[in-house]
Amino acid sequence: MKKRILISDIAKALGVSVTTVSFILNDKAKEKRISESLTKRVLDYVKKVGYKPNELAKSLRTGKTKIIGLIIEDISNPFFSNIARLIETKVYEQGYRIIYCSTNNDTEKTKELIGMFNDRQVDGFIITPSEGIEDTISNLLQANVPVVLFDRYLPEVETDYVIADNFQGSFDATVHFNEQGYKRIGLVSLYSNQTQMRDRLDGYMKAMDQFKKQAYIKKIQLDVSEEEAMDELHEFVVDNRLDAVLFATNYLAITGLKSGKRNEYKLPALIAFDDHTLFKLHEPAITVVSQPIEEIANQIINILLLKLQGKAKSIKCLTLPCELKIRESSIMK
Repeated sequence: MKKRILISDIAKALGVSVTTVSFILNDKAKEKRISESLTKRVLDYVKKVGYKPNELAKSLRTGKTKIIGLIIEDISNPFFSNIARLIETKVYEQGYRIIYCSTNNDTEKTKELIGMFNDRQVDGFIITPSEGIEDTISNLLQANVPVVLFDRYLPEVETDYVIADNFQGSFDATVHFNEQGYKRIGLVSLYSNQTQMRDRLDGYMKAMDQFKKQAYIKKIQLDVSEEEAMDELHEFVVDNRLDAVLFATNYLAITGLKSGKRNEYKLPALIAFDDHTLFKLHEPAITVVSQPIEEIANQIINILLLKLQGKAKSIKCLTLPCELKIRESSIMK
């Protein structure tokens, strides 16, 4: 095995002190008045021999790991995977690395993962919180660990968050159905007290009240199998003779599409909250309430970096507008 190159090896090869090499590698050459020619000679040699710093030793010395923990609901969901990709790219540009994992909305798993990341001394957290983790987040904040929530927030916990305007997005989608002339408009959601799901329900209800229409609501259990969910959706749509359905998540909409195909019934007009790569390919193309993914990622990073640099002056709670992308699936024919 090739011997690991140490700072002392570099110093010996160049005939300079270990301290001088250390200052140069830690960007302190100007501060310590080390000449540009010597700095260049050291850096050129470091590149030539492929020296890699000992990150553990560096983190022990600085108290920083330059690692951020990203804990999200489901990395396979395009909404979360796209945000994760943007966050990873942006923090890399600032000298940080990301470690991330999915919780599948499991409270105990979320707590376990936060504990594991904290044991690894990540510098900060970006989290889509599951229900029941208020105390866990509060403990991080009390320990002065930077935390930014996104997609949903915890009303009982005072910390930074970035979310989309779920209420307005759902309201606009339901208004669109009504303006198209649909009469029996349903909402498919989840049994959940998370803020984003409550807001999407409230937006739907507000629009239905405004148009003086009866509400039809179906909530699916988080732990139900896909087969059972398809059965429930089939019954909900057919028994209520719905001519339009708003799905509160993209994966619920996909389950609805599968249900229609499996049970061979005509799907009503539909809108999905959150886009998906399949939706443009479907015939007809699916209308969606689209969250501003790039802006969400930008704001998360801006807030977290200020906190990591000790420059955050107050808690930031941002709500960003959604866009209703109208495609064929919601147009009255």
